[in-house]
Amino acid sequence: MAADVAVVFDCGATNLRVMAVDSRGQTLASASRRNKTAPQPQAASDEWRIWDVEEVWGKLAGACQEVCQQVDTTRIAAVTVTTFGADGAPVRSDGTLTYPIISWQGLRTQQLTAEIAELIDPWEIFEQTGYQIIYFNTLLRLMWLRQNAPEALQTADCWLMMPGILSMKLCGELSIDPTAAGTMMAMNMETRAWSAQMLDLAGLDESFFPDWVEPGGVIGTVHSQAAAETGLPEGTLVVAAGHDTQFAPYGSGMQPGEALLSSGTWEILLLRIEEFTPTRFAFEEGLLFECDALPDLWNPQLLMMGSGVLEWIRQQLFSSGEGPAESYEDMIAAARAIAPGADGVSLIPSFVADTGPTKKYNTAGTILGLTMNTTAAQIYRAGLEGLCFQMRSALEILQKATGFTAEGIRVVGGGARNDLWNQIRADVSGLPVVTTSQQEATVLGAALFALAGAGQFDSIQQAVGSIEMNETIYEPSVAAEEYASLYQRYMEIPPALQCYYEGRDTNESPG
Repeated sequence: MAADVAVVFDCGATNLRVMAVDSRGQTLASASRRNKTAPQPQAASDEWRIWDVEEVWGKLAGACQEVCQQVDTTRIAAVTVTTFGADGAPVRSDGTLTYPIISWQGLRTQQLTAEIAELIDPWEIFEQTGYQIIYFNTLLRLMWLRQNAPEALQTADCWLMMPGILSMKLCGELSIDPTAAGTMMAMNMETRAWSAQMLDLAGLDESFFPDWVEPGGVIGTVHSQAAAETGLPEGTLVVAAGHDTQFAPYGSGMQPGEALLSSGTWEILLLRIEEFTPTRFAFEEGLLFECDALPDLWNPQLLMMGSGVLEWIRQQLFSSGEGPAESYEDMIAAARAIAPGADGVSLIPSFVADTGPTKKYNTAGTILGLTMNTTAAQIYRAGLEGLCFQMRSALEILQKATGFTAEGIRVVGGGARNDLWNQIRADVSGLPVVTTSQQEATVLGAALFALAGAGQFDSIQQAVGSIEMNETIYEPSVAAEEYASLYQRYMEIPPALQCYYEGRDTNESPG
């Protein structure tokens, strides 16, 4: 049988997964382990969080052993790696790290956000890199190392991002891809090349980084030690993937004219466009631009709270405290019986970094309209609606910032499995909402790039076109008109919050 299977190492912040996917998009085997940060030994603060690379690799290798025991390994054409963004480490050419992988969850670089804003106008940074100043930006970690552990940079041969570190474990080759590098706030986003001005802030230049390997490009082959540790056949092609966000569009069957909503604990709403458009409006509204997995495409996006809000409601209001919380199926059934508007209850989600569609409320999350008779089902319904209003606001911001006109919204991730939420999304946006039978869009997208890189397909477009997505489409219902009115009310500062804004600095939290 021909080699038609890709193995994907999917490194997330809470879960490490290895999956084997064939050229028809079918998952043949899967294994997972929990992931977590560790305190840095002998650190000045317990807020110094790191990823223990040997622990992460050991767990992924063990999961891969399980997967390889379940599939015919002669069918494995390639292996690839996808991970979260922003994190990386300085590395010697023999693969050893000169400093641990600083996690985005740590706070050691917080003070550098003000320092970098003094050195370069934040608008100029955005115009060049497509990134806002956020404390966990990779460039701030490079600056921190230059100031606090310069020997780590001096004794390293290069810097690798997390996908490159794990790919190195597989094949021994050094690599970096544009999707991972695009999360560093160190690239010229328009030219898809390093920014000399930004790197100079850390005393570095482009010689400190390996040559680009585009997603779908071959990095190397699995060496004997990695083969023994993972169960992968020695000589298997190691193909570049990269930052997980950029592969969901391809594994979801995203079409031209659609926005993609990746819905989990957090939600990312993104577009695929053919022009990098860093306008003042985009900057002020908190957009980020990242490199698409294909050259000459960009992914403007907004990050928002997602099902983390709903899980909080579940734990606080649908649990007796003596046993497990009610199932989401029961919660959905209860909320389905509530009319649009949740009987006057509204929920305003909190938003990351005080940017994006809900920033003007300047609160950490607000529930309005509570009475002595308010039920948990009404609050859950309000949560679904509030998240959908937030999504519509984000879409309007993205469209205004880019000139893109959305004709539909494609939803992937855990939130795509909630049919009531999907229907409210369609009603609030006034657009068709599409979900697919492919539950693992990011993994599937990475697998398709790996198989294209291994020659199974002539192009990534051919690879995507070969997969049966089995779509479900939620069209706007008769409730869409009522939601249009509710949305306008939502976008006004509620009277209950007006007192917080009279004579106050709008950057001051109401408390």
